[in-house]
Amino acid sequence: MITPDFKADLRVFLQDARDALLWKLEGLSEYDIRRPMTPTGTNLLGLVKHLAGAEGFYFGTVFGRPVSAPELWIAGDAEPNADLWATPDETREQMVGDYRRVCAHSDATIEALPLDAIGRIPGERGAELTLHRTLVHMTYETSRHAGHADVVRELVDGTVGQRAEGPNVAPGNASWWAEHRNRVEHAAKEAELQRPEGARGTARPAPTGPQ
Repeated sequence: MITPDFKADLRVFLQDARDALLWKLEGLSEYDIRRPMTPTGTNLLGLVKHLAGAEGFYFGTVFGRPVSAPELWIAGDAEPNADLWATPDETREQMVGDYRRVCAHSDATIEALPLDAIGRIPGERGAELTLHRTLVHMTYETSRHAGHADVVRELVDGTVGQRAEGPNVAPGNASWWAEHRNRVEHAAKEAELQRPEGARGTARPAPTGPQ
C-alpha cells in the first residue's frame, strides 16, 4: 500500500515547473528573453523576475523567514508591473541567480515547517495561510507562468516542448505543422460560419494596460 506524501508530491511538481520556466530562456539573446510578446508586455525574463518575487513573498515574508527578492508590485510600493520586466541593468545572470537563490530559500522553508504551519500575509488583509495551501498556490502559479513561457518562446523563435528531456508534442516538421495550423484555422472559420448570424462573436479590442 502506498502512503501518500503530499509535501513531496507538491515539491516535485513545483520543481518541475521551475525547471521548465528556466529552460525556456536557454539559447536566446538578451533581447529575445526580454522581448514583450503580448499587448500587455509578457516576456520571459520578466516571468522569472516575477516568480522570484512570488516565492520570496509566500515562502519568506508570509512565514516570517524574509529573503531578498524582487518586490511584487501588487504587494508593495513598486510601480505597476515592475516585477514583470527587467531593466537594462538587471542582467540575465542576476535574475536567474536570484530566482535559484530564492527557490533554495523556499525549499528550506518547506523542509523546516509542517504542512499545517500557519503564515500570515502582512498588511491590512492579514490573511492566514497554511504551508500546504501556499505550496498548492505556488505550484499552480509557477505552472501557469511556465505555460505563458511556452507560448512566448514559441512566438520568439518557434521552439516548443514541455521540458528538455521530453518535449511532449506531436512529431512533425515545419510543413506538417503549417498544414496542421491551417486545418485548425479552417475548422475555426467553419464553426463560426455555422453559427446563426446573430450569435456570431465579434473581435475584442486589444487590452490597453494591466488586466
